[in-house]
Amino acid sequence: MFNRKQLWALLIPLIFEEVLTSLLGTVDTMMVSSISSAISAVSLVDSLNVLMIQLFSAMATGGAIICSQYIGRGDKHEAAATGQQLLASITLIAAAIGVFCAVFRTPLLSLIFGQVEADVMRDSRIYLFVTALSFPFLALYSAGAAVYRAHGNSRLPMVISVISNVFNIIGNAVLIYGLHMGVLGVAIPTLLARMFTAVAMLACIRRKGGRVHVDSLLHWHPDLSRIGHILRIGIPTGIENSMFQFGKLVIQSTISTMGTAAIAANAMAAQLENFVSHAPIAMGLGMMTVVGQCIGAGRQDEAIRYTKKLTWYSWGFLLIGNAWMAASVRWITQISGMEQQAADIAVYMTLWIAFYKSLPWTWAFMPAHGMRAAGDVRYSMIVSTISMWVCRVAVVLFLAKTHPGIGPIAMWIGMFTDWTVRAICFYIRFRSGAWLKHQVLKEQNPA
Repeated sequence: MFNRKQLWALLIPLIFEEVLTSLLGTVDTMMVSSISSAISAVSLVDSLNVLMIQLFSAMATGGAIICSQYIGRGDKHEAAATGQQLLASITLIAAAIGVFCAVFRTPLLSLIFGQVEADVMRDSRIYLFVTALSFPFLALYSAGAAVYRAHGNSRLPMVISVISNVFNIIGNAVLIYGLHMGVLGVAIPTLLARMFTAVAMLACIRRKGGRVHVDSLLHWHPDLSRIGHILRIGIPTGIENSMFQFGKLVIQSTISTMGTAAIAANAMAAQLENFVSHAPIAMGLGMMTVVGQCIGAGRQDEAIRYTKKLTWYSWGFLLIGNAWMAASVRWITQISGMEQQAADIAVYMTLWIAFYKSLPWTWAFMPAHGMRAAGDVRYSMIVSTISMWVCRVAVVLFLAKTHPGIGPIAMWIGMFTDWTVRAICFYIRFRSGAWLKHQVLKEQNPA
């Protein structure tokens, strides 16, 4: 269904968007770090914001899977109707969540983070209020981008995302360094950038004659059956993503008790590991579009073939990234000014990560994208959630308690175990073919 040119036309913008957004985000963080109370507030509130982003992303994923299968079937009307329900419903849900977070921000922050310094709590309340106002705009962009990608167009979301990130950085520079607005100088550009992405996406998606077209959302009539269909696909993915974030918070709280050097070393290793994952993750997003269209067209053999092909492509990008990470880590710790003890720990952990990540990681994550595109979302949710808590969290807590001198490498031993278990489970599931037996669309594709 996709020739080589079409496949790379889909994948390259996804890879470029993931990598460039990460780099721009790093610049953004460096600018925010110049304000002591603001960086603490942003760090605290963003841990909550990430959960919201995961929720919107999960709903968008559910809609995108259904859209891609309808497109593969050739039913553009149903794809457009699903897109319209997704855009409107996710925006309303996000608006309701945003209003709740803005109104109840003080008790919410106190409940989650307990007692923090007065200036940090003040800045946290301000930052949460402004970013909560951005939730509906963020959700609308996420849904629109998912619909475009389902149609095989990843270039437009990339352009909008990159422009908004550049605007965000320019806004931060003006408001933080020029006008000295403190945490508002961080929050306002974020709100304006997300408003831009939503307006730009809505303008594009309402344009008649394009590959993607959705009528005005002002005349939207809720189709509860269709919305429920989207949620049945999206909710398991949302639970999976949320459990990952909760587990991450538990692990981070454990690492925070190991001392300053361990915290700094782990932060450096995690940042490098995250960076080399962007290209494979982008491949996974592309895989959902490709496999979804294959399933919708009734071409299961091609769904299997593309899942294998993109998994191998991802492995190649991962090997390149891991080699770069291993070769660059010592130099990066030096130019970042890390203390020698923290730098030595970071180098030690990063070399182990570069080696072990090259083995099970690709099979631990990539085939799951194809399985979700085929509607096999519950299996992914169950395996990922159990593996996260039993392997990653439990192993880290056990090692930290029984071997207190092991340091932050305990976190990565837990992650290595998690990756290995996931890889085995998803490989077995993929080989069995059980993931192809789900029916997402209401009617079978005609032969």
